[in-house]
Amino acid sequence: MTVFVAVQTDDFCQASEYDELRRNAGCGAIVTFCGLVRDLQSTTLSGMTLEHYPGMTEKALKDIAYKAKSRWELGAVHIIHRVGYLKPNAQIVFVGVASAHRAAAFSACEFIMDYLKNQAPFWKKEHTTEAEYWVASKDSDKVALARWEH
Repeated sequence: MTVFVAVQTDDFCQASEYDELRRNAGCGAIVTFCGLVRDLQSTTLSGMTLEHYPGMTEKALKDIAYKAKSRWELGAVHIIHRVGYLKPNAQIVFVGVASAHRAAAFSACEFIMDYLKNQAPFWKKEHTTEAEYWVASKDSDKVALARWEH
């Protein structure tokens, strides 16, 4: 299995990542996910700052990719996560999975995102017109992760 992990300030090109995933012989399915900075319902978001621990974060992302590989037959996994200051609608995260079959690709992509949201060492600070605050973990993310732990 090919694993590519990047933590970066620069934006990424989904089409280029998809093309890289297509290079895996024997893979008949590719599933991708791209997360964006979304505007908040209750207030106006001016941006978000994402922080991480260099080295530790990349290792955590690779560990998540290999954990997915232990559950499904995968040809490739690409994970890109941006850090720094991002404006609303900016791309934050890309997860791409190539597999021989669609079921494995869909499941692995969702699994990776659920683990990433709960176990990757990233911290988010939202900047609004009213205040700045660190984003707390969500119970819904913990519930999503729990379904994989059996």
